[in-house]
Amino acid sequence: MNKGKTVLGVIPARGGSKGIPRKNIQMLLGKPLIAYTIQAAQKSKYLARCIVSTEDPEIAAIATSHGAEVPFTRPQELARDESTTMQVLQHALRWLAEHEGQRYDYVLVLQPTSPLRVTEDIDACIRKIVETDADSVMSMMELPDFSLEKLKRIENDRIVPLFKEEGSQSSRRGDGSHVYKRNTAIYLTKTELIMQGKLFGDVSRPYVMPRERSIDVNEPVDLALTEFFLTRRRAA
Repeated sequence: MNKGKTVLGVIPARGGSKGIPRKNIQMLLGKPLIAYTIQAAQKSKYLARCIVSTEDPEIAAIATSHGAEVPFTRPQELARDESTTMQVLQHALRWLAEHEGQRYDYVLVLQPTSPLRVTEDIDACIRKIVETDADSVMSMMELPDFSLEKLKRIENDRIVPLFKEEGSQSSRRGDGSHVYKRNTAIYLTKTELIMQGKLFGDVSRPYVMPRERSIDVNEPVDLALTEFFLTRRRAA
């Protein structure tokens, strides 16, 4: 299916985090958060390789103990609050090319904060980008009951429209068009675009995931929701 194309998976996992200290290795039903992403990637039929990029020795040790590859230590200057995912990806690609002579056609970013993403999601995105020759494929989720009319501001303790004047009634559920947002679970892009500093490209195609697999863990409440869905998945 890959048509001779190779895909590198990168799991970026720095040690610092604000909402949840040491977030990437927080325990969740007996496993560190990052382990869920590692295990989903390991089962992929189409990933040529998946590595963890981290500056943190503890994260590296935990990732390795769960079967992940950690071929290098990320430089500290790429592990700050202001560091970008693009810089991390470019560093990984350059390191693998310079030290191992390895080059890839696509780069797949798997954030450890999306533990509900499954292997089927990963492989579906890879199939789509190869079959359609898109520049990128991004995982999305639908925003339920969304319309611009429902977006408000609060000024001087009064509710006012964000974009335009509204009538005397609220918008009805279902009146709005279908609207989607990236859920941060999967970013898949041609390597040549990554090296140009582009995450999306001109032709970016969607892969829509259900809400129960789209939780992005940033706050303690997200961990609680994730635990609920994981427990329900195990009981199914």
